[in-house]
Amino acid sequence: MRAPLVLICVVLVALAGCAVPGSRDKLLLQGANAPGGPYSPGVDLGDLVFLAGQIGVDPATRQLVDGGIEAETHQVMANLRAVLEEAGLGFEDVVKTSVFLADVGDFAVMNGIYRSYFPEGAVMPARTTVQVAAIPRGARIEIDFIAARR
Repeated sequence: MRAPLVLICVVLVALAGCAVPGSRDKLLLQGANAPGGPYSPGVDLGDLVFLAGQIGVDPATRQLVDGGIEAETHQVMANLRAVLEEAGLGFEDVVKTSVFLADVGDFAVMNGIYRSYFPEGAVMPARTTVQVAAIPRGARIEIDFIAARR
């Protein structure tokens, strides 16, 4: 009796266009910056999209932007936007962020800039912010995202 029920479920899933859990491949997202190491800038799993930490590297020059925490924060958010857009998502789809600061004294400046990228009235993502001993390339900030399709 179980076999017909399983067959009916498989047919219904196929007709509905739904994916069977575990059947979707991971899709690589590049964003504007090709990775400088053995990682993916983003991985799209369908309902969830994971964005690797981005630092304030200008994709055109491949150099850390000048201008301190302000310029770096804007560049980080632009780099993250490029990966989100490749996945067909925006800042309103971000559900979790991690912010790594070289100096927690930069928190207020970073926070104001960070907030400006999310739509007015949007539910802000859950966030962790910590000071770390060092960030690659001498950067002052690194941010990663998890976004969800709704």
